[in-house]
Amino acid sequence: MKFDDLDVKMRAFETAQDRQILPEMYMVARIDGRGFTRLTKETHPFEAPFDERFRDYMIATTEHLMSCGFKVIYGYTQSDEISLLFDFNESAFSRKYRKYISILAGEASARFSTLLGDVAAFDCRICELPNEGLVIDYFRWRNEDAHRNALNAHCYWRLRQEGLNRLEATKRIEKLSTAEKNELLFSFGINFNDLPLWQKRGTGIYWSETEKEGFDVKQQTTVTVKRKQLQRNMELPMKDDYSHFIKSIIGA
Repeated sequence: MKFDDLDVKMRAFETAQDRQILPEMYMVARIDGRGFTRLTKETHPFEAPFDERFRDYMIATTEHLMSCGFKVIYGYTQSDEISLLFDFNESAFSRKYRKYISILAGEASARFSTLLGDVAAFDCRICELPNEGLVIDYFRWRNEDAHRNALNAHCYWRLRQEGLNRLEATKRIEKLSTAEKNELLFSFGINFNDLPLWQKRGTGIYWSETEKEGFDVKQQTTVTVKRKQLQRNMELPMKDDYSHFIKSIIGA
């Protein structure tokens, strides 16, 4: 069989499940660390419940994904996950689903591994959202999940420090309401409201336009150049204020 014929024959199998994300759909990618509990608690024991070095690695990985060839207008990271909102008209790779999930998972794994100095892996999924309201709901969901996880994490690790094992600490927390968890922390002298906002709300990353002074060699004059650069926000709002914030990103 000639190569061209063999090529056509085999590509039919390779692309049989090759679907495209429909036009006029918002795309949000969620990239999650694979096996990160063991990686960050055993192989590389980061500080619990939150570690600034790990946070910075996740932020740097998010910024890398926002600059690796796709038009991403907003990135959000909390814990070991990253969410990316693509420009509504993003059309790279003809919007082929497999391209987005494979490239983003690969790029995230490569960037984080380089920062860590060890092998780390991420997986990826794509949410296809038909309207702006669902995009806002998605990021509101992840923002409030960060808040819930932060409260649980601080309670869990405080109990572990008091001598409870993993199962005992987990069962103790499961029985508590949000108010009771706050009271638990307060009994140890910790006011949850005073903890850093990035722990409770995650970090948002978006593009902002800045002006920079330059020199035009041909005209021999000083000129002002507008450039876009990534901006980090570690003091994100919550609830309706966060919804308004995401809406402003979408409409920018």
